[in-house]
Amino acid sequence: MTRFAFRAAAILVATLSLSACGGGGVFGGGKSAQAQAQQQGTRASEARESTIWDLFSNRQSPNNTVAVNKYLWNASLDVLNFLPIQAIDPYTGVIVTGYGTPPGGRRSYRATIHITDPALDARSLRLSLQGPGGAAVAPGTAAAVEDAILTRARQLRVADGKL
Repeated sequence: MTRFAFRAAAILVATLSLSACGGGGVFGGGKSAQAQAQQQGTRASEARESTIWDLFSNRQSPNNTVAVNKYLWNASLDVLNFLPIQAIDPYTGVIVTGYGTPPGGRRSYRATIHITDPALDARSLRLSLQGPGGAAVAPGTAAAVEDAILTRARQLRVADGKL
């Protein structure tokens, strides 16, 4: 019988000590009703924090579109079609290619393209070219490839009929 009484007392003490940590609880935590109401009002006005259950809910609208210009994307793939694609991510607008030699050329190149904006604008396109072994490419070569991509993007837009 003493074991039962000891267990019951231990459970009661543990329960009371845990409930004391809650602040408020049954005994009010030493705060007046007005202070408790004010604290609840400030909690409601604060921004909602994320919880583990937010992983299972789909809060994003299905009507959201990807913020990458489709004409620049397709033009980049068209102009640099001689390069093998290593990685591609249409959501961030990044295309990473491997080394390849252009038709009629002797030197191999590697390109990384980053499309940063949905606008058909030169500022939306970031191009990085590398030669064999990561060697630098002449600035004129990179500018010529950028111009070719932008020209092809404009052609695709005109062909699409969305001027």
